[in-house]
Amino acid sequence: MIEAIWKLEAILDSHVCLSRRGDLQEILDILKEELALSEGLHNEKRAAPSSKRIGVVVHGPEIIDSGWALLLINLLKRMGRVKAVLGGTMGRVAVIDAALEDVISIHSRRLPSISIRDMAEDSDIIIILNQAKSRETGLAFGTMVAKIAGIDLPLIQIDCGGRFVADLTLRPEASGAFDSEDNNDANSYEGLRAAARLADDLGLDLLRPRSQERTLARGDSVRRILTGVIPGELISVNGTVIGRAIEAEVQIEAKGGEIVSLRGAEPKAHGLEKLSRVDLEKAIIRSGSIRRSTARPRIKEVRGEGAAFIDHCAEDAFEAASGAAVALTVGDDTTAIAGDILARLGIPVVGIVDGDADHLAQNLTIAPGSTIIRVQPGYDDIVGRRVRDEIFEGKERIAISARDLAERVKELAGGNLIRATEVCPRYPHKISKSPLIRNR
Repeated sequence: MIEAIWKLEAILDSHVCLSRRGDLQEILDILKEELALSEGLHNEKRAAPSSKRIGVVVHGPEIIDSGWALLLINLLKRMGRVKAVLGGTMGRVAVIDAALEDVISIHSRRLPSISIRDMAEDSDIIIILNQAKSRETGLAFGTMVAKIAGIDLPLIQIDCGGRFVADLTLRPEASGAFDSEDNNDANSYEGLRAAARLADDLGLDLLRPRSQERTLARGDSVRRILTGVIPGELISVNGTVIGRAIEAEVQIEAKGGEIVSLRGAEPKAHGLEKLSRVDLEKAIIRSGSIRRSTARPRIKEVRGEGAAFIDHCAEDAFEAASGAAVALTVGDDTTAIAGDILARLGIPVVGIVDGDADHLAQNLTIAPGSTIIRVQPGYDDIVGRRVRDEIFEGKERIAISARDLAERVKELAGGNLIRATEVCPRYPHKISKSPLIRNR
């Protein structure tokens, strides 16, 4: 059944006549429900799992939105005791939407490589679950994370986008390369054996990828290489768009923490200005949307206190606004993404925008009670700085209500205010299209 689901998903990923997509999607959903049911019945009847401790790092929202994260975690429970954690911010949103908080831990935001290291002490084997946009990008991600993590344990990647299982276990050679065929290391053998078993069970290709150096550092100069990029995709560093790809390979170079070269992409000057200093070796670099898949948003009701300030760091929104009653956001994409994240916590935003959104994600939701304040082009940062200095007085948190905050921001905007759009207090809505807002 698993192989049939993979094949049907491959058909849907291709250019199928729109009149048939609905029928095929319905069949796919039925097959997934049957698979989940059969897994549940099988687990009830089978013998107790082994004592093997399996750490699972779930990366990205797509693997969760598609339903494969839960199915694969249930499958892995046949092998032993499973503990799953999340890597990434938008994946946290997807976990909430899927009501999987009791299955996948989302308590802290950590890079996949750090999550792998955290789990290494209490695991016998670690498995990365992700759904990349292509096999090339999936392999690049897996090999990079494995090298950074550098753990001495069997490490396996299951990629539902590239449709492969990769043995990423570090070889005993000092070089850390993934291309050794001649070693009898116990971890290496265990990793390959487990990967082969999973590939066979899932009907996926088994791969043993070679490590490819995509981060080159020399002195104060750092160069990052992105492959598998689709021309036209946005290139972002730590959530800030710095350009639009024109080639399949993009190279970013920084010296002394300042980006000095961008090859394979048209630069965005305003974005580069925002990144005055960046640690390119540790930076989160993406090409394309931060959430390619969609799901029905699950809005919680959380009653907090005071206001939090979020300025061009949307992916920190969970931590930055935790326990707040409202968040002040600066910038179009920051407001859109932070608003979508915080909607899951029931936290509205007062967003300062100027209409230059890059649209890093689509189908975003915003919590009821939010106010979007549109100012003249180029003035969102200026008004944002005034708000930080005069309303927040340089603090990250202050005691103020959402309505009072919105009114004071409008006063500070003065003649640069174009309009203020208030979200109906009864319903959440999609940021791009909604009749539930009113201009004031």
